[in-house]
Amino acid sequence: MAETTSFQKVYDFFLAGITDDMFMELTPEDTQELLQEIMLAALPHFEFPRKDIFDMDIDNECFNVELSIEELNIIRQYMIVEWIGYQLASIENIKQKYSGSDFKFTSQAQHLDKLMSLRNHYVDEGFRLQRLYCRRKKSDEKSGYESSFMRIMEKR
Repeated sequence: MAETTSFQKVYDFFLAGITDDMFMELTPEDTQELLQEIMLAALPHFEFPRKDIFDMDIDNECFNVELSIEELNIIRQYMIVEWIGYQLASIENIKQKYSGSDFKFTSQAQHLDKLMSLRNHYVDEGFRLQRLYCRRKKSDEKSGYESSFMRIMEKR
């Protein structure tokens, strides 16, 4: 049987990269549904994966390919982009609902600007990771990767 990657592995990888109490407030079913929605929205950002990341089994919640750590990391970056997009679109986060001396107030515009700046940072990081991913090729040895720069230059 071919190797697969469970959606849960992708979700766990994503959740390890963020902190959000929202997921603690949701039911497990709602959490899984939201994570799947975020993941599916993030996948098209991965422009040129070496594996068919759209070959998946929704019923069994798995990709029909084994994803590498590098591929999981790229997907996580874009899941974070989508997650921040949810934060930007949420009316609850646009309203400043916190008060008291423990919180420093900023204007709503500043708050949104910081969220958009953070989102742009993750978009840029995802793009950078994809460039690195495309420049590497598996070496013949089991020792790791080598640059594909010369191969790229020969085709031009």
